[in-house]
Amino acid sequence: MHAFERFRARAAEVTHDPVAWTDLIQVVKTVVAAVVAWVVASRVFGLPQPFLAPWAALLVVHATVYRSFWTGAKQVTATVVGVLLAWATGNTLGLDPVALGVMLLAGLAVSLVPWLRDEATTTAATALIVLTTGYSQQDQMLIGRLLDTAIGVGVGLVVNALVWPLLLDLSAARAIEKVGRKLGDLLDDIAVECDDVCTEEHVEVWIRRTQDLDVEVDEAWALVRQARESGRLNPRRGSAAVRESGSLGEVLGRTEQALAEIRSLARTLGHSIIDTNQWDDEFRERWTDLLRAIAHAIQDPDSRRLGEIRAELGALAWDYSNEELSGLHWPEYGGLILNLRNIATAMDRVAASDPISSASRRPARRAAL
Repeated sequence: MHAFERFRARAAEVTHDPVAWTDLIQVVKTVVAAVVAWVVASRVFGLPQPFLAPWAALLVVHATVYRSFWTGAKQVTATVVGVLLAWATGNTLGLDPVALGVMLLAGLAVSLVPWLRDEATTTAATALIVLTTGYSQQDQMLIGRLLDTAIGVGVGLVVNALVWPLLLDLSAARAIEKVGRKLGDLLDDIAVECDDVCTEEHVEVWIRRTQDLDVEVDEAWALVRQARESGRLNPRRGSAAVRESGSLGEVLGRTEQALAEIRSLARTLGHSIIDTNQWDDEFRERWTDLLRAIAHAIQDPDSRRLGEIRAELGALAWDYSNEELSGLHWPEYGGLILNLRNIATAMDRVAASDPISSASRRPARRAAL
């Protein structure tokens, strides 16, 4: 019963997840493009072996219209080169192990061409399929293979550009929001453990978690770049706003800055533990309370509260600047206060920008998913 409830909860989560819908739509579009290309090649043009039409369509359909045109152009060029290689090999060397080896060597040598460096496998695979499925000395066979490819390219481009072309800014915003939420969770855990007995092992765990978040930040940057790209050559209303907006990059940059400050904070706490510095009880309590408050204001984005916390950090710094502290304590306290202020400042801008709501308000947002 519990497994069924978990399944229902997961299904509901996926149903309302725009990222999952984006992936599903892209899969459906790819399948539709491949099937339509095959139907057009086989039933409209009557080509006898139209396997390159769906192959080319699969290569062309990408997550963004812009990538379909430019990356697809490279892949299709590689396919055409593969067809020509198979035709030339079949007409000069026939089909035997030596001919196959020479052809594959030539196909993989495409990697020496900078523009096609990533498409050598596509060239070799296409040549292999065309040669082993039958070759002919008649030029009609070459023309038919190239026509197959042209049909697949055309269908793939039309389907991707005109059938629900995706705008991916909401997917990027979701990724940024996920990183921010985990960042708040980490700060909350640090506050809890600072209230108790904090050890070097705790610090190591915090630093490892920041490193894991670094990976998620890198993935979010990739989505931000893809979101901007999704607005290029996209005929949908709202694409210009996605293409020209730099807000997602700015928000993610500030989140990345806050993550770096958390790592610095963790290392400062680690040095304090190693040096067995004894904290002033009042400072520990006030600083930990502010750390916890920042965590909660990040978990449930509250720009106003983060602004208030910055003022409270200023008061804490002022109070302890008038205390007679040892040379060890004041740099340590000042560094920890500065870390929290920088985190609050960076995440204040993130909370105020509310990237998910901003992305959701794009024109034709329902179609963008």
